[in-house]
Amino acid sequence: MLSSIVRSARRGLVVAVASLALLSAAAGPASASPETIKRSLTNILFGPLDFVLSPIVGTRSVYNNLRDIDDTMGVRIFYTIPGIAWNIAFNAGGGVVRMITGLLEFVPGLILIPFEADMDPIFAPPQRADALIDEEYDLLTVKIGINYVD
Repeated sequence: MLSSIVRSARRGLVVAVASLALLSAAAGPASASPETIKRSLTNILFGPLDFVLSPIVGTRSVYNNLRDIDDTMGVRIFYTIPGIAWNIAFNAGGGVVRMITGLLEFVPGLILIPFEADMDPIFAPPQRADALIDEEYDLLTVKIGINYVD
């Protein structure tokens, strides 16, 4: 009887220490704002719009590339259709990945709000890529129609 109580207490202590170790490792570097939840909400809200706008963004990207390159007319003609298809697919996939990472960062973002901590972005391109709409507000960063190919 006494040995089962000791085993149970030891098991509880091991679980508590392991839980504390996991929680302290997951917090990441400290910062002064709840950026994780802000980034998560931005990605959840605007990822689907990136998916919907991928035909516009993909076609625009190919058009800009065709203007800026010094290739022959044959390359420009034969590049256009596969280039547009590739860019549309890649940008649509980027919108889906953006939405998924927003969902994955949501719960840690909620947990980190009281601690004023931040975690590194799972998917960084939305912060640094060119977009059709790119506006910074206090509450959210509105970045819609991101070009994930460049």
